[in-house]
Amino acid sequence: MKFGVLKDIKIGEYRVIATPTEVDALVRDGHEVYVCTGAGEKAGFDDAEYEAAGAKIAPDNETIWMTCDFVAKVKEIEPSEYDLLREGQIIYTCIHPAAHREEVDALLAHKVIAFTAEDSHRYGSPNCEAAGKAGAFMGLWSMMSFNGGSGKFASGLAGAPVVRAIVCGAGVVGRAAVEVLVNMGCAVTVLDVSVGILREISSKYQGKISTMFSNRYNLQKILPETDLVINSVRWPKNASDYMITREMVASMRRGSVIVDISNDYGCIETFRETTHDDPIYIEEGVVHYCVSNIPGAIAGSTSVSYAAAVLPHFQNIMNNGVAGACVKDGFLRRSLTAYKGYLTHEETSGIQGRPWIPPEKILGIENEALDPAPKTTVTVSDNYYECMASILPTSV
Repeated sequence: MKFGVLKDIKIGEYRVIATPTEVDALVRDGHEVYVCTGAGEKAGFDDAEYEAAGAKIAPDNETIWMTCDFVAKVKEIEPSEYDLLREGQIIYTCIHPAAHREEVDALLAHKVIAFTAEDSHRYGSPNCEAAGKAGAFMGLWSMMSFNGGSGKFASGLAGAPVVRAIVCGAGVVGRAAVEVLVNMGCAVTVLDVSVGILREISSKYQGKISTMFSNRYNLQKILPETDLVINSVRWPKNASDYMITREMVASMRRGSVIVDISNDYGCIETFRETTHDDPIYIEEGVVHYCVSNIPGAIAGSTSVSYAAAVLPHFQNIMNNGVAGACVKDGFLRRSLTAYKGYLTHEETSGIQGRPWIPPEKILGIENEALDPAPKTTVTVSDNYYECMASILPTSV
């Protein structure tokens, strides 16, 4: 199979989906690997290193799209790339389909086979760890006086108190943020809805952090005394209320900081997406850092970790075919988003009101011994294609 490593073109994105290490593994499996020139440059990998690993260097992304059966990148498919999609082509990248209707339109219209990377990770994405750690670091940087912050230092100084930070959500992102904040000397409070998770994280830090249940009452009580908020809650896209309202933001001290790692509209009322080129803004006297691709700031470390994590998916698909790979790995199966013109992603169906068909049905593998995997979200959709039975024979 011909596999292509695209150069990410999102503003401020410096990661690469595969390093020379992964290229070497795929070439040894007998596949042809093409890498767009400069794809790994910002992450510290030169074209010569890819060539030494057995890759062919393509002059541009267009060549990758035209040449390869399977293409991969880190971030969403940009509008300028829509017309480069080819029928039957396999794509692996972060799609965030439920939030990107036009991107889904393009995937369906061009009848590609698309996997959304963020749903495929059995043990949590390395990007999530990177986002949490770098997000905490950026929050402390945003608090510097030259950014409009309060000028407080993480661990305090003699006679000056430490930064009081709260982390909302204790998943992979939140735990990574806690690790950095604790090691930097902040006083940390973790909010989550699970007593088991709160007990576990409190035990890990031997009671050196505080924990609270995440609800409106507790947030309203703690925010006025908080210097730094790290939001890592994956907020439901169809939620009707905010987790943190504008009034709650206004209750915080001037120069406090909010880092919204999750970047979900509807969670924090004062949120708007920013970029690495212009990362912060001030609303209600509070500094906001809302960069959507925080891991791109530490592209070297993130690329190494992320590429190693997704290599098994690439090998599974390329060595066993799409259907065989989805039998072997339930997390990969649940990430199948579009298959030859049909939506196969339940959350996107529920949020966007589109009909869908489960991956195991359209792949004809529902009677196989499928590797199990939990659902990605609580969103449920029974909006199936009306002609679902009739499309199966021609789609498998």
